[in-house]
Amino acid sequence: MSRTSTLAVKRLVDIGVAAVAILLTAPVMAVAALAVLVCMGRPVLFRQRRIGRGGAEFSILKFRSMRAGRADDPRHDGQRLTPLGRWLRATSVDELPSLLNVLRGDMSLVGPRPLPVSYRERYSAEQFRRHLVRPGVTGLAQVNGRNALDWETRFAYDVWYVDHVSLPLDLRILARTVVSVVRRDGIAAPGAATAHEFTGEPALTTAGSAPAGPGSRHPLLTDRRS
Repeated sequence: MSRTSTLAVKRLVDIGVAAVAILLTAPVMAVAALAVLVCMGRPVLFRQRRIGRGGAEFSILKFRSMRAGRADDPRHDGQRLTPLGRWLRATSVDELPSLLNVLRGDMSLVGPRPLPVSYRERYSAEQFRRHLVRPGVTGLAQVNGRNALDWETRFAYDVWYVDHVSLPLDLRILARTVVSVVRRDGIAAPGAATAHEFTGEPALTTAGSAPAGPGSRHPLLTDRRS
C-alpha cells in the first residue's frame, strides 16, 4: 500500500474508532467532567494551542488537571496539579476529550504527541519532520517510555514513526498503549510533576555518547521491562 493510501485508510479508521470510543466512554467522561467541576470549578476542559500536521495550529482538548496558573511553564506544574488531576493523568482519562480532536481531523489516534506552539522555533529541521503526519492521542514514544524519555529520544521515535507509518504499526502501538496505561509507565519525567520543558538544547549525556533512539531496529521489539 502506498503512503498516500495508508494515510487515507488511517484517517477512516481514526473517524470510525474515535466515534465508537466517544460513545463507549461517554459515561466516564461525564463523571470526570462532574468531578473536575466540583473539585476545581470551571473551566472543565483544558484548551491549549498545539502544533499539528504541516505546522498548522489547533486547540487540543483535555480534562483540566491543574489549578489556574501559567500552563506554559512546567516548572510550576507540581504546585498546580491537584489530587484529582494526578489520578486523571495516571489513568489517561484526561486525554479522552482529545477524541473530539481526532474526529475534527486535528489529530490521529496514533502519531507524535502534539506539543505547545511555543516550541515551534526550538526544533531542529530533522525534529520538525515529526509534523509530517497528524499528531496522535498516543504514539511510539508514549509506549517506549513517555515522559521518562529525554526529548532527543522522544523526537527520534517520532521521526522513526513518520518514516515507517503503517496500519499494522498503529495496531501494535494501540495494543502497547493499553499495557502502558495499566502499568502507568512514564507518567512524569524524573524530578518533575509532568514533563520537563523542551528548550531546544540537547540533553546532557556521557562523554562521547548520543541519546538513545530506535535507530534502524523496530522500536516495539524491545521489552522495556528488562
